[in-house]
Amino acid sequence: MRTHPNVWLSDTSGTLDALKALVERDTDKASYPLASAIEQNTVLYTGDTLRSADPLELMTELNRVFDTGPGIVAIKGAVSDLHALDQATQIFEAIIDAEKGTGGGDHFAKPGANDRVWNAAQKHCLANPANFAAYMDTPAIDLPCRAWLGEGYQLTAQVNRVNPGGAAQTAHRDYHLGFMPPARVATYPAQVHALSPLLTLQGAIAHCDMPLETGPTLYLPYSHQMLEGYVAFQRDNFQRYFDENRTQLPLQKGDAVFFNPAVMHGAGTNTTKDRYRLANLLQIGSPFGRSIEAVDRTAMCRALYPVLKGHKNPARIIAAAAEGYAFPTNLDADPPVGGLIPESQAEFMARALAQAMEPAEFGAALDAMSARKRP
Repeated sequence: MRTHPNVWLSDTSGTLDALKALVERDTDKASYPLASAIEQNTVLYTGDTLRSADPLELMTELNRVFDTGPGIVAIKGAVSDLHALDQATQIFEAIIDAEKGTGGGDHFAKPGANDRVWNAAQKHCLANPANFAAYMDTPAIDLPCRAWLGEGYQLTAQVNRVNPGGAAQTAHRDYHLGFMPPARVATYPAQVHALSPLLTLQGAIAHCDMPLETGPTLYLPYSHQMLEGYVAFQRDNFQRYFDENRTQLPLQKGDAVFFNPAVMHGAGTNTTKDRYRLANLLQIGSPFGRSIEAVDRTAMCRALYPVLKGHKNPARIIAAAAEGYAFPTNLDADPPVGGLIPESQAEFMARALAQAMEPAEFGAALDAMSARKRP
């Protein structure tokens, strides 16, 4: 177990020199043999590698990138089915049009600068289950999630469309501690500062080509290794250092990026007059933490089940939709039988598909499972 000399950090903890000592280095390609290249301290992979490499070997390497490495991977050609990607883009744009004027908030950007679809995973799934299944059935989404968070990860998504002229975000860390002001963050002991990055993974799927002028995300590789970053990164001198030293890679439609949530980062400015930058932002949570969004996974499973009947290997799609962990539950009504943990929603869905359970029977059993979990 890691120990820290100071249990409590203050909102003045951490120095810029300490950050410089962490981030001013070069990444050695030899440390990541499955990668295709290193660019601006970002480890690049190809989608073909993620579809063909030994999964355990690949996940081991991805885990090292997120943990002791630069913290960021870019996957070229992550989504091979561009027809499914384009169809998903149409679904997201239809949701944006339907929700115009109903929102107002955004993370680290002025309200109205971008178009945001909250709970995009559920909305996507219920709008077109077949497209959701095709979209999520890719190792380039599943393997990075498993590499950092293990089985039972909880996928949430928020579509972000940065419109022409949309300003850059303030450089930041992400959920959990990254969404709190420094004074509140300082109320958590140091081991929680170390724990927070282990509970989520950030990702983004590019739904269009993103040349630099459209403002793809800016990163400061290795910055996730600074324990004090949650209280330090909002200071003016850290923000100036980020602006002077950040990296930025162009993306093409179908590319993906995954990164440790503690990496200092922020969306760039869309300096164009006529290009809309659309990305599906994934925030994937550990089964042992609290996800950022409340998602009706029972509704998603019910919608997906008929689509998945007869699917040879639905595991990746189930992981993107179903509740992967049995707890919390009402142990009076849902006690563990034959083990220490009751059956999870994801395990039940996989079993039902293997047994060719009819959709009506599956739906009834799904509702009964949900009812048993309520107090």
